[in-house]
Amino acid sequence: MTRRRALLAGAGAAFATAGLTGTARAAGRTVRPAVTLTPEQQAGQRVIYSYSGTTVPQSLLDAIAAGKAAGVIFFGDNISSLSQIASVCADLQEANRSSPVTAPLLLMTDQEGGQVRRLPGGPTMSEKQIGQSADPVAAATDAGDQAGRLLASVGMNVNLAPVLDVYRTAGDFDDQYGRSYSKDPAVCGQCGSAFIRAQQAVGVAATAKHFPGLGPASKTQNTDNGPVTLNVSASNLRSIDEAPYGPAIGAGVELVMVSWAVYPALDAKLPAGLSPTIVQNELRGRLGFTGVTITDALVAGALSNFGTTAQRAVSAAKAGMDLLLVCGEDPSYAQSAVTGLADALRNEQLGQSAFDAARARVTNLRAGLA
Repeated sequence: MTRRRALLAGAGAAFATAGLTGTARAAGRTVRPAVTLTPEQQAGQRVIYSYSGTTVPQSLLDAIAAGKAAGVIFFGDNISSLSQIASVCADLQEANRSSPVTAPLLLMTDQEGGQVRRLPGGPTMSEKQIGQSADPVAAATDAGDQAGRLLASVGMNVNLAPVLDVYRTAGDFDDQYGRSYSKDPAVCGQCGSAFIRAQQAVGVAATAKHFPGLGPASKTQNTDNGPVTLNVSASNLRSIDEAPYGPAIGAGVELVMVSWAVYPALDAKLPAGLSPTIVQNELRGRLGFTGVTITDALVAGALSNFGTTAQRAVSAAKAGMDLLLVCGEDPSYAQSAVTGLADALRNEQLGQSAFDAARARVTNLRAGLA
């Protein structure tokens, strides 16, 4: 199952409700990657695993204990109740105590609000409803606080939210699920940064997505299903789609997820998450983001022409992606990514210094969430 298909499965269900910033964290405790890790362990510190069902596979527990996993993403089929997923999170962190990397695992889900909620509970308002409310910033602040407190209550420490996409037309890719605050990039930036500050204030890292933006995508342009090309000028991308990221970065957002769409105005050949031009020049260079970059699902249909899971992992790492999100139905998909990264490190297809820098960003994030 692809990430977005799982994300939107059951997307109309109504659930009953059963100042951590990058700057502040960087000024506090810093943990540098251990120098004694094997290539597989080094690789594992950049991979997020997934699994199906409510029981954690032993293979995943073993990978965590062996130091070959940075974290786990949860979808709706992993969660039967708050108490059940809290027990799972505790078990995963317990397995991690045997790992040579002692920083907490990154345990994450998509708790955007509205239709897209993996955990039973708030925020009940969608981003679109927040953007149309009488006081959008106050509503976004409340939503971020709700999401953060709910995730923290079950032991999760990363939310793959908020969406900063600036939608274009009613019913398009983002708008059909209420996943965009507004057509106005200023509103998206104000609401997104408010959500980020409130959520990170209760110790749950936020993720701004999907850089440089899926707002121009039509209803059927879904990168989970196949390749998507968004023919938007560079000036429009920068003045509209990338505009909300300035406030988000200013708010100290810990992670940025990069999309799998192709943006010919910036890179005519490569999806954004495989493009050094977009990751390094646009996100890190032009916008100055120094936090953790994370891919969208590495098994997405948009990457069908880019090799195996292992090959995609190496290409993403080369482009400058720190964390690789592997959303297969079995941990073996993530293990393939680990093997691919480890082999590329051994044969120097990936440089050690850049690899260590990416690992350091991830490890520092994890340490700051302790």
